[in-house]
Amino acid sequence: MDSAHDGSGAPASAGPREFFDASSDAAAVVSAAGVVVGWTKGAEALLGHRAEEVVGGSAARLLDMPADPARAAGIADRCRAGMGWSGLVPLRHRDDGPLDADLRVSASFRIGEDECFLISAREQRQQWAVGQSVLDGFLTRSPLGMAVMDRDLRYVWLNDTLERFGGVPREQRLGRRLSELLPGLQAETIEGLMGKVLTTGKPVIDYEYVGWSWADPHRQHAYSTSFFPLVDADDAVTGVCYMVQDVTERWNVRHLLSLVNEAGTRIGSTLDVMRTAQELADFAVPRFADFVIVDLLEPVLSTEGHGAWLSDAGPAPAKPAMRRAGMQSVREGCPEAVARIGDRVDFLPPPHGVDLLISGEPILIPVLDPSDERWVAEQPARVATMREFGLHSLISVPMRARNTALGLTTFVRSVNTVPFQPDDVLLARELVARAALCVDNARRYTREHTAAVTLQRSLLPQGLSGGTALDVASTYLPADPTDGVGGDWFDVIPLSGARVGLVVGDVVGHGITAAAAMGRLRTAVQTLADMELPPDELLAHLDDLVLRLSEEKTDDRAAQQSASAFLGATCLYAVYDPVTRRCTMARAGHPPPVVVAPDGQVSFPEPPAGPPLGLGGMAFEAAEIELAEKSLIGLYTDGLIEGADQDMVRGMARLGEVLARADSDLGALCTSAVRQLVPGPQPDDIALLLARTHTLGADHVVSWDVPVDPAAVHDVRTRATRQVEAWGLGELAMTTELVVSELVTNAIRYAEPPISLRLLRDSRLTCEVADSSSTAPRLRHARAMDEGGRGLFLVAQLTHRWGARYTSGGKIIWAEQELPRDGSETGPGT
Repeated sequence: MDSAHDGSGAPASAGPREFFDASSDAAAVVSAAGVVVGWTKGAEALLGHRAEEVVGGSAARLLDMPADPARAAGIADRCRAGMGWSGLVPLRHRDDGPLDADLRVSASFRIGEDECFLISAREQRQQWAVGQSVLDGFLTRSPLGMAVMDRDLRYVWLNDTLERFGGVPREQRLGRRLSELLPGLQAETIEGLMGKVLTTGKPVIDYEYVGWSWADPHRQHAYSTSFFPLVDADDAVTGVCYMVQDVTERWNVRHLLSLVNEAGTRIGSTLDVMRTAQELADFAVPRFADFVIVDLLEPVLSTEGHGAWLSDAGPAPAKPAMRRAGMQSVREGCPEAVARIGDRVDFLPPPHGVDLLISGEPILIPVLDPSDERWVAEQPARVATMREFGLHSLISVPMRARNTALGLTTFVRSVNTVPFQPDDVLLARELVARAALCVDNARRYTREHTAAVTLQRSLLPQGLSGGTALDVASTYLPADPTDGVGGDWFDVIPLSGARVGLVVGDVVGHGITAAAAMGRLRTAVQTLADMELPPDELLAHLDDLVLRLSEEKTDDRAAQQSASAFLGATCLYAVYDPVTRRCTMARAGHPPPVVVAPDGQVSFPEPPAGPPLGLGGMAFEAAEIELAEKSLIGLYTDGLIEGADQDMVRGMARLGEVLARADSDLGALCTSAVRQLVPGPQPDDIALLLARTHTLGADHVVSWDVPVDPAAVHDVRTRATRQVEAWGLGELAMTTELVVSELVTNAIRYAEPPISLRLLRDSRLTCEVADSSSTAPRLRHARAMDEGGRGLFLVAQLTHRWGARYTSGGKIIWAEQELPRDGSETGPGT
């Protein structure tokens, strides 16, 4: 460079600052890794260190300021882009302590394979230009950044403060527009305001905006700027002057209050401990942190006892037992986490112990060091994630409410390169304090509510399985606790031949009486279904049972009320056969099922409604439909479709619309359907049972017609054995041979033709022999001298279970064998 100018456009020699003189300024060469590789006599004179003392060492120890990786990275990026950087930086003299120096960093260059930067410095000394006016001094050194722009909005003057704010040297600013220098600082908006001032001649006062600058890249700053026109003697606008002030601290306080207020509406929306913990994590990411974990003490999550782990007066255990209750990350799936939701954890930042939870004081670790021996020794798994994902700053805040410790919330930064500051602890404390109060409220409510629904849930099925025929999912939502325990129920019942029974029922009313009636009905349906009754006959038997119970005479008023409760019961029973894809159903005053075809078409097949259970004297009728593979069938109670308008037809339409939305996860679809249709408290229980159908294809089913000839037994037995071996079930070949031989022989001897044999391979291997006789065989124990009568006894001993069911054309005798545990195929989904 052969010349330079200050803000007034005069030669540099006339201004308060001059360009560095390379012959006299301190200079050093520093590698991209921060290692000093060159040291001049000027640098030795400025800082008192000889070359052999600093070359090869870290340049960071020459700074009199805390490490700031974000700022260093931003400066390096700017210099790599070919633009230098300048600023006031505190350095440390070897003997005399700190000194302020004007520091300049050159564009990057290479020395061999290493990327390097030339850094020159000059100690800042107060300079007074001879004849400089007080006004000039004020403008130059004002704490407000000031600049003058011409009518083309190009810089013609700026003071030192503005240069320091932006991190762009003065000589690079002059003659250029703001948008060319700082595109990340809302430059276009600011230039629009300056253009408005030029046009109208009216000032713009106190415009606030947020952005970054080269002086402190990767860290957000807030500025307040005012613009006013500059006019000449003829009142013509010749340019714009603007003044800017860094108001980051004020903006942060406002932002803190705004976040705290917003948190009050986002955290604690339900009286659920786990959901409240997750809401805290969801709210803080990415607003405040890149990774948040919420760990709660196990007694807080327990539904038994008081649930308080310790208080100020209580003894502290050696190590807290906590579980992961919530977590969120800017990275999908939270890969930084070493534990998942629900896992047991005992994380406390080293070297802190249980006292951290008791004292309730937050912990700030601005810079995480993965090489710290305490972390390596106590948290080796977390040290690995710190290295892998760049976790570099942490705040841990104990959760406490009503003098009780609840857990620990930890905030971590990784993608955001700015370390947590002490001011950030205030926000973290406020967020956790609000969440802690909500968690404690939820904890107390959960214990009270759990006691109210324990009996109700104990009467419902604890696990549902549709075998290979159906994928099933269910949701049960109890009524508002103030209305008491209800009487809705549902069940999935495995039947022979890979078939599955589905049932849903509703006992009108609430309270223990309705729950007891529901339990008796559910047991009766299971018993009748095990007798292989078709749906219409099952409901007829169930109706007779309810009628008899209702007519019982007793002096016990509670028993009378229990019996009368049956009069309000409804039921729907359906049986699905995965071989024929036929579903047979009958209902007793219950809403019809909903069916969603694979193409999304919704229908409500309506078998004759039939009367509610317990009226007697009226018949039930069954209907049969064919379901395409992967059809969805839903059974539900009326509480799901009544809605606020009490219009069940519209409610059924709403249910169909919700279920028609494709969702491969049946459980999620079931839960979301109930949540969408019943978003708030409801006066009636709600049960929804969903099943997605599968087909037992030809490769899993084989059948043969059997001639009425004893000689045919050998041929059929051989075919069955070969088929079982072809399925890879050689271990079951001998047993199958005995079962087929016995069942086919009995059919030829005692039954009526036509006779057929069918083998099914799903979750079990099933052998079925069908005939046209209605007489079922009877298991008996043969005496020592009897020549026969041992066949069915052997079948019963060698198989998992056996039985008979009646059809419109006769009966079927069946026997099931458990499949070997060697990974053999089990059904149509394999």
